[in-house]
Amino acid sequence: MTRLPLLDSQTLQPFPPVASALREPDGLLAAGGDLSPQRLLLAYREGIFPWFAPDQPILWWSPARRTVFDTAQPHVPRRLRRWLRQCPWSLRADSAFAQVMQACAAPRAGQHGTWITPAMIQAYVHLHELGHAHSVEAWDGDELVGGIYGVAVGRMFYGESMFSARSNASKVALLALCAALAQWRFPLLDAQLASPHLFTLGARELPRARFCAEVARLVTQPGRGGHWTGDFPLRRARDLAG
Repeated sequence: MTRLPLLDSQTLQPFPPVASALREPDGLLAAGGDLSPQRLLLAYREGIFPWFAPDQPILWWSPARRTVFDTAQPHVPRRLRRWLRQCPWSLRADSAFAQVMQACAAPRAGQHGTWITPAMIQAYVHLHELGHAHSVEAWDGDELVGGIYGVAVGRMFYGESMFSARSNASKVALLALCAALAQWRFPLLDAQLASPHLFTLGARELPRARFCAEVARLVTQPGRGGHWTGDFPLRRARDLAG
């Protein structure tokens, strides 16, 4: 039986090589450590992310295949494009980060519990305050109807979770994020694990070695620090229709 490496919560040590991640469960690399900004950023610089249930230790992952979006060419289905042309919603960034995380953590139909624990929210809100974590939001007037959040390191963006309080709202947030990242020359948006929903919007998979090679190249490039509130280049959802 393979022994899972355990990280010390008091010492910031290197992660094991991603090639040593388990095959079953796919991508499990290490356990333990903490959710400090330093450890989270160290993980993301190597293409590693935390994901664990409330009754588990912190678990760190690097799956054999990684789902990504090419930010310059997401797929907008014809029906969604028609709908977007009539959509009255506005777009913002970093104006409600904690609210987006809390909405992503809320119970959903067919799910039992959430992996976005209070400790995770606290850790990523701290990253947001430091200018590393960001949210993109869809608003109907003063109502937050959808959003996505994640972490930027250099010119690599790691999407963590998204939510919809209205039909299509998470798609709007995702497409808005892709459009902004493409303008800022972030070529890839990491979506972590595959799903049919993501593939309908143009996601594709990369083998771990190629994904990590892209990460190593992108995280060293100058990105976009600080909060995006005043810099976000899109204002209206209908602009996503092209």
